Amino acid sequence: MNTPKTRDFLLDNYKALLIFLVVVGHFIEEGYDSNPFLYELKWFIVSFHMPAFIFVSGYFSKKQASLGRLIQRLIIPYLVYEVMYYLLYTLIIHKETKLYLLYPKFSLWYLMALFVWRFITPYIRRIPAAIHMPFAILAGLLMGCSSMDDNFLSIPRIVVFYPFFLAGIHFNREWLSKYRSKITKVLAGLLLCLGCVYLYADPIHRNLSPKIFYGRYNYEYLELSDMDGMCIRLLCYGISFALTYLLMFLIPDRKILCSCLGNRTMSIYLFHGLVYSSFKQATDLLEHIDRKSTRLNSSHKAIS
Repeated sequence: MNTPKTRDFLLDNYKALLIFLVVVGHFIEEGYDSNPFLYELKWFIVSFHMPAFIFVSGYFSKKQASLGRLIQRLIIPYLVYEVMYYLLYTLIIHKETKLYLLYPKFSLWYLMALFVWRFITPYIRRIPAAIHMPFAILAGLLMGCSSMDDNFLSIPRIVVFYPFFLAGIHFNREWLSKYRSKITKVLAGLLLCLGCVYLYADPIHRNLSPKIFYGRYNYEYLELSDMDGMCIRLLCYGISFALTYLLMFLIPDRKILCSCLGNRTMSIYLFHGLVYSSFKQATDLLEHIDRKSTRLNSSHKAIS
């Protein structure tokens, strides 16, 4: 008789937090640049929510999957949701689009990326981590110098975010349990609070776009030189990794009200885009956020 698998509530709770921030981040996209609180909230969310989400995905991808299973679990859902988005856009909300299967719509880039990461990682891991991790980060830095289409097969985001997936693959859960103590929780909380205070007081980031964390756009689009762009992206890597690990010390490791969401994050992730698109096009609920501010350049306007 098989013993039922015990849930890891810490990671369930972490995934629940991350999927909540993913949804919030998308729903404030329309007007964050004109509301001071939402502006800083947007910066905080994008600085780690997808890197951490990808990190956790990497952790749960330690076991190699066959190509057929990857196609069944990732490519087929990708194709199904692409058709669903196409039908939603064209038949219901009347948004002009085409069925671009090589250009993922909205959040579907993540399915494409996850397929590639899970397929190539068993081969990458044959190279020592001391080599493949720095190489993955270097590739992410150089990707911003490319003039490649930012959404073609999600290639830019696949390359830029790959170090977080690799970090999740290498992450040892026992290490976290060993070092989670009252002292480390207090230190993690203090560091997180100091980071938030710094974000609120720092004027420099207001001259940039939160899209420096998106992984999708090249340095030219972000109005940065290649050297400045690589330095900023390297700093973004550091911030994202730091927040990813710090929050793991603060997340409860027991079952709480939202723990059940941790096992449903992919469904929420895929479905919320359909809801967001419907709200954006068919109602005026998202228009209640004032968008009169001209603080950011119009070229930084959101692209769904």
